[in-house]
Amino acid sequence: MPRLPRLLLCSAVFVLSQPTLAQDRDATILSDDVTLGTDFGFEDDLFAAPFEESADQEANWWDDFTFRLTQQLSGQINNHSIDLAPGITLPRESELETNRLGINVRYQNPFAPGWLLQGSAQSRIYWPEDYEYKANNDHIETESRVNELFVQRSFATQSLKFGRQTVVWGETVGNSVLDVINHVEFRDFTIIDIEDARLNQWMLVWDYFGDDNSSRFSTFLNLYPEFNPAPVRGSPLFFDPGYNLPDYDRDNDVILEIGTQWRRSFAGSDIALMAAYLYENQLRYEPPLPGEADATPDINDFLLLGFSANRAIGNWLLNFDLAYSHNVLADSFAFPGTSGLSQPSSVRRDQLGTSFGFEYAINNEQSVSLGVQAQKFVDSDNNPASVSSDEVLGSWLLRYSNNLRNGDLVLSSTLQGDLDANSLLAMFGADYTLNDNWSVNAQIIAIAASDDSPLLLFADDLRLGLTLAYAF
Repeated sequence: MPRLPRLLLCSAVFVLSQPTLAQDRDATILSDDVTLGTDFGFEDDLFAAPFEESADQEANWWDDFTFRLTQQLSGQINNHSIDLAPGITLPRESELETNRLGINVRYQNPFAPGWLLQGSAQSRIYWPEDYEYKANNDHIETESRVNELFVQRSFATQSLKFGRQTVVWGETVGNSVLDVINHVEFRDFTIIDIEDARLNQWMLVWDYFGDDNSSRFSTFLNLYPEFNPAPVRGSPLFFDPGYNLPDYDRDNDVILEIGTQWRRSFAGSDIALMAAYLYENQLRYEPPLPGEADATPDINDFLLLGFSANRAIGNWLLNFDLAYSHNVLADSFAFPGTSGLSQPSSVRRDQLGTSFGFEYAINNEQSVSLGVQAQKFVDSDNNPASVSSDEVLGSWLLRYSNNLRNGDLVLSSTLQGDLDANSLLAMFGADYTLNDNWSVNAQIIAIAASDDSPLLLFADDLRLGLTLAYAF
């Protein structure tokens, strides 16, 4: 696949990934409103309460945990073929792609006044016919990791938070040009929201709130920046370049990211200004040296200046984001979920991006939202192989949801396309809560793509997924 289409692949898979491989959205809810005076002193019995051995206290400690078990099946269900070029046809047969058991654990404990400890972890078991099972030479594969783990200390006008966490700056939900701080992971065509695909990183975050709570300063220090992992070998989104795409080897080098945001609230609206020193989330790879199997990953640092705003008008919420990136690589537009397979360019350029849209509450049960993202370079480059300054690349994302039966049944749809109208991805889903413990989710995904689209390999695919969940 050529360089540019590969980079544009995410314009139609920007909401795609494995739902059980992403942290629950509820897991990032913070308790910033828990306040104390500014005394930093520790009392002798500060940590005693969580570990008292009374029966009642033990029950409270156990209640801080939430467990969720899921079994998921999904795959491509229609047999068809794709004409890639004259005389070249690719058969697309129905097949099961995911067959996996998931275990998610979440822990949240305000263990002392002004303190919060929060974490989440997951384990996966990949059964026969799952692509992870096939990639493991037809053996059951397992995987575990810690998603989120931080401790927060809140005071009267400020808070400190340390550990694995996320930082979100954009207003345009799911399709913001400012959503570039945390890296993300995409594996397959099972739908989740982009905000749930974010991977936590080791950060120190300081928030300061004005006396009237109408303004806020927030500063983060990323102690261990990470990068978007390449799609897993064997997954539908993996394209084999003929060699391995390894993670970046820091070789004991210390790399850091830092950023700060000022936010001001007015009646019915918010505005924010931000600046950050970051590394591009997407790695670029140089071809491997003769006799070696691994490509050489390269990283690139840049400066980000941003502005965001929202405005509430009745049942409408209007969103706007603006991002100016200084010294990104000239072959940029490497959106999440793609891999930079061409040799990194030594030319750095300035890039301007914007995202805008709206959220509309039709009534208490129904809502709809639209987000549009567009990016272009704002300086010239004499290299004809790179993206020109006149090209505008981007995508749009439309969502609709309807809560029925007192919220026990949620119907939803998601439409995703690129600005050139070369592809369309449509998802229709249903979530049904059986009781306090059991729930089931079903979804169907249809993909249409023209010959000029990077989604051509998935054109006319029809995908069906089913997830059974038990929570306690």
